[in-house]
Formats: sequence, C-alpha cells, structure tokens
Amino acid sequence: MGHLITVATSLNQWALDFEGNLHRILESIRVAKENGATLRVGPELEITGYGCMDHFLEGDTGLHAWEALAEILKSEEAKGIVCDIGMPITHKNVIYNCRVVIHDGQILLIRPKMWMANDGNYRELRWFTPWAKHRQTEDHYLPRVIHAVTGQTKIPFGDAVISTIDTCIGIELCEELFTPASPHILMGLDGVEIFTNSSGSHHELRKLYRRVELMKEATMKASIDFAPHKLTVGGIYLYANQQGCDGDRLYYDGCAMIVVNGRVVAQGSQFSLSDVEVVTATVDIEDVRAHRATSSRSNQAASAERYQRIEVDFSLSDGLQDEIKDFSELVPDTLAEVRYHKPEEEIALGPACWLWDYLRRSRTQGYFIPLSGGIDSCATSVIVFSMCRLVAEAAKKGDKQVIEDARRIAGEHESSDYIPIDPREFANRIFHTCYMGTENSSLETRKRAKDLADAIGSYHIDLNMDTLVTAIRDLFAFVTGIKPRFRIHGGTSAENLALQNIQARLRMVVAYLFAQLMPWVRGRQGGLLVLGSANVDERYPRAADVNPIGAISKTDLKKFIAYARDAFELPVLTEFLDAVPTAELEPITETYVQADEADMGMTYDELSVFGRLRKVEKCGPWSMFTKLCHEWGSVLSPQQVAEKVKHFFFEYARNRHKMTTLTPSYHAEQYSPDDNRFDLRPFLYPSRFPWQFRKIDAAAARWPDRSTVHAQAAHDQEAIKEHKTQ
Repeated sequence: MGHLITVATSLNQWALDFEGNLHRILESIRVAKENGATLRVGPELEITGYGCMDHFLEGDTGLHAWEALAEILKSEEAKGIVCDIGMPITHKNVIYNCRVVIHDGQILLIRPKMWMANDGNYRELRWFTPWAKHRQTEDHYLPRVIHAVTGQTKIPFGDAVISTIDTCIGIELCEELFTPASPHILMGLDGVEIFTNSSGSHHELRKLYRRVELMKEATMKASIDFAPHKLTVGGIYLYANQQGCDGDRLYYDGCAMIVVNGRVVAQGSQFSLSDVEVVTATVDIEDVRAHRATSSRSNQAASAERYQRIEVDFSLSDGLQDEIKDFSELVPDTLAEVRYHKPEEEIALGPACWLWDYLRRSRTQGYFIPLSGGIDSCATSVIVFSMCRLVAEAAKKGDKQVIEDARRIAGEHESSDYIPIDPREFANRIFHTCYMGTENSSLETRKRAKDLADAIGSYHIDLNMDTLVTAIRDLFAFVTGIKPRFRIHGGTSAENLALQNIQARLRMVVAYLFAQLMPWVRGRQGGLLVLGSANVDERYPRAADVNPIGAISKTDLKKFIAYARDAFELPVLTEFLDAVPTAELEPITETYVQADEADMGMTYDELSVFGRLRKVEKCGPWSMFTKLCHEWGSVLSPQQVAEKVKHFFFEYARNRHKMTTLTPSYHAEQYSPDDNRFDLRPFLYPSRFPWQFRKIDAAAARWPDRSTVHAQAAHDQEAIKEHKTQ
C-alpha cells in the first residue's frame, strides 16, 4: 500500500512583507502537519510575494529571502515533513525563480523555473532568467546564513526530482503547466508519481475552467482511449496558488487543488478573506501505478531520458497503514463537481476580496465614492457591500485576523470586543457615498442614489455643487469677456464639452476633500480611499485611488447587478437596470436627455466587441473590419461596418494618451486597456489612419451588401421600379 496525505496551500502573501509571509508559511506547515500531511506545497515566490516586480533586481530582496528561509529551516514546524517553498535565488550572478525543497532542517534541491510567463500581466523575463539546462544540475554554494543553520556548503541546483523511500516527486512552476511540452510529461515517463505546481495565477473572468482542465489533462490521459492505444500518464497533481492582492492590480484567486489520474479529489476556495488555506487529501500511490500499467506507456517510458534523483531517507506514507480503520475513507472520491462561479458571482467576490486586502493593508479607514445614480457607481458600491458581507461571514466564523482588521478600520480601540456581524452596520462605519448634484441632475438619479445607500447601509451625503460650477464659469467669463454656453443654448461643441468637464473635474476635487475629512467629522482619525467607477469600455482619467470595475464590461456589470439584486436582497437595483445610462452633464429639456451611448456613437455591446477584437484578437482597423463584415454582415452593410470601425479607432486613438494616467484598477478582463503593463501602446497616433481607412473604404465600396435588412430594402426598391414600368 502507498497511502499518503498531501497538502496544497493558498496563501495571501504580500510583496516584501517578509515577516508576514514567513508567519503565513509557518502556519500553513503547522496546519498541514496537524492534518497528518507529509508533503506540503506552497505558492510561487511565497517568501517574497509574487508581485515584487523590479524589487527582484535588488540584492536586499534575495538576502531577506534567504534570512526567512533560514527561519523556516530552524523551525519545529518544518520538521518531519517535506516542504516545497518558493523564493528568488541568484546562481552564478543570474537571478532565477526557484523552488526550494527542504526536509528536517536540510535543503534537498533548488529547482529553477524553466519556462517564464511573459505576456499579458506577466513580465518574468524582465527579472528572471529561465533555466535552460534541462535534466541537468550544478552545485549551488549556500550563503553563510543558511550554512550556519544546515551545515551544508553546497546543494544541487537545476532540473532534478526528489526520490523518497516510497515514491518520486517532480516539480512544475505555474507557466510550465500551460506550455505545450510541459515538464510533467517527461517526468511521468521517468517514473515521477507526484507532481507539484506552485503558481502565481491571477483571476480573470471565466479563466478557472482552463486551469482546471490543464491539471486534469496532466494526469488523466490514462483513462482516455485513443485507438488503437491508451495514452498513459497518470499521477497525483498538487496545485498551490497565491490568494489575494499582494500589492498591485491583480487578485490571485487561490483554488488550491489535488488531482489524481484526472479526478479532482480536493479543491480550495477561489475567493476568500482567509490568509492561510490548506487543502488536504489522502491518496494512494498504487492508483497511479495501476493506471500506468499499459503497454504503450511502458514502451515510451523504457526509452525515456533519465532525471537525476535527489534521494531523501523519508517515507511519505510511513506507518499510515497501521492506523487505517476503514479503507473506504481513504479512497479519494471524485468531487461531485468542480466548483465554478458564474461571471456575475466572480464580480461579486473577486473585486470584493481585492478591496478588503487593499483597505486593510493600506491602513486607511474606509472608502468614499461619488454616487451618481447610474449603474457604474452603483456596481462599485454593491461590490463594497459584498466586501462587507464577506467580512461579516468571516467574523461569524471567528476569523481572528478579519475581526482584528475590521476593528482597526472601524476605529475601535484595541480592547474593543466589537465583531462586525451585520454587513450594513459595518458598511455604515467604513463606506461613505455622496450624491453631488447640479442643476443638470434629475430627481430620479438623486432618489436612486439615496435608496441604494439606504439599502446597503452606507453613510450617505447629498449635496448640490452649482455654486462651484457657476464660480468657475463666471471666472472664465470675467477673464475672457465671453461666457460659454451649452449646445442646446446655442453654444459650440467646444463650449458644450468644456462645461461638462467643469462638473466632472470639480466632483474629483470635492470627492478628495470629503474623503480626507469625513473620518474627522465623525470623530475618527485617518482618511478614506476614493473609489473610481469607470468600466472597461469607457475608461478615462478620473481622480480616484483605486477602481474595482475598471476592467469589467458594462454588459457583465449589468448581469452582476441583476445577480446581486436577488442574491443580496436589494430590490432597488431593478431601478438601475431599467434606467438609461446618462452622465447628466448637460441641461435636461422636454425634448433632450443626455444618453451615454448617443454621446459615444456606439452601443456598449458594440464597444465590448471592439475592445475584445483590438486586444485579445490583436486586430488593427483592417482585420477588425474584415472580421465584423463576416460577423455582422447579416444585419449591417460593409459601409456601415466600415463607419463603425473607423469611428472606434479614431476615438480610441485621440483618447489613448488618457490611458497613461488611469486609476489602478482590478484586472478582470483580457481586453483591459490598462497602460501600466497590460496594454502597451503608443499614446500619439495618426488618429485618422489614412492608409488603413482608405483600404477599408475601397473594400466597403466593392463588397456586396448581404445584410437581410438592406437586401429587403433593395428588393422593395426593385419591386417599386417594376411596378412603375408596368
């Protein structure tokens, strides 16, 4: 028999928080041992935190990582268990992203990452070099701080595996699972039975399914028939991931997992406020060996290249069989189903957890948002309410860290026994909403803002700021002798836009004034973080500290609001879903009400399509035009498609410079326009794209109109002509 208890962890690490990261690592090892585990796997770069970025280039970061590892090696927690721990290591003056395998105060192996994540949000090649000597190791000479603890001078550094008395363990790091020729394939053929994957994988809407399927595929091929043979890999896959906000725009969504021969036998939470989560499963090595006992796999394995095996005098399954009372309890059953959240649930949970980490780690006293009565600021506010719900749920379960953080944020004394079990009461303490009305605001938006604040419990302020707007307008008139007018009063487009911008920019100033002073007004110290509420389809500079919806489309936000209306028992949200999106920056008349989609010249659904094609599908103007002629050809003529595409690229190009000053936003979509590192583009374009647009115009004039609407109109015209000639 080969029963053994394995553990994968999700840790809420924080970049450069060496003390906190060390505490959470030791706590995860302690919990693993309490559960009887003999193998513990942690997330990628867990000692330093994954998001250190250019700090990885600093010698201090590596030094402090070694110091923290020395503390782990000395600890009683790390005795009697094999631990796989992540940190950056400089080998021969080259920085590598590494796993350090330890046992009983000794380092067994340093395994550097071989394939780097270097697209989208990831820039690992900026800081790390991939290990290019596959199935080879070298001697790594240890620093004095480690030698003083272990007595070791050098240890193997490179691509090797760990051989225990009863099994063999191989290591993958995050991106290596996503590569076409993943290391687990060759390791499996060479007899590795347990694969560990330490990851720093961030949340994106609808992304988890791909990750889970890759893990299942890594070990399931033994159970799938490919005539005339079976492909046989099999194995036990332990996946550990970071969970939480470790200092930037990403939320790492945990979901630690244990997979056996393609069956998910244990799954951790994807979204949680817990700093340490340990996922445990008891598995049987014999299941792997039985799966691999086929001719096709054996023929390939017999000729497989050899990995160096680092031997350790330790058995992962030692003595467990003596304690077994009921073997049926130890057979890992497949979960009833892997838990996947709907996108609207992901929006409710991911940004809420990110906001909680940002709030508690920034040591501020809450959030402030200008509540307009529209759906975007509504969605942001409901996400904050979701955060308060998660805090209340964790407090009810007795999460000491959550309770401690909540007391501090709410302004309670250290000796307080306050427990935030009511989300609305907690929201009133830490969340401030403000309706900033002008003469252009409607009674409907003012009422919606107040009703929403009442429903979620926020501390609400209602004010008019016409005196500020008038003062700025009069100042301009006094200096220039000319008073600008709105378009409906006879003004030009330039005047109309300037008068709208005055209102928007003044709201920024007022928001920061109130955010700085509202805790003082309520008898507390500190300040509030200002929340932005521009969605991914219409992001432009707004003064705010963070934005939880900056990478979420208007379409998904509407689905989220519909979900939250029922899940959070907020019937007031129906009014926001039914309302026409409007900025309310122009005067309202009997014949005119400003509408966002009319201002943009396109619908939000169209804007989502344009954004996805531009970023995800990597389309320029011509490629986007040809794709949309195919996709929209049944309802729009080539000329109509051409005008929409040209309008999108013209507006995108002339507003691109504004993306360079965007408020930091939660990353949730692949077509996020975040300039910081995800969407790197020039910010001065030839906005009329003469070459590209000329090619589009020529094709639009030449290609036939196959739209059913226009085809019917053409048919009717022909019928009329025939009738006239008769």
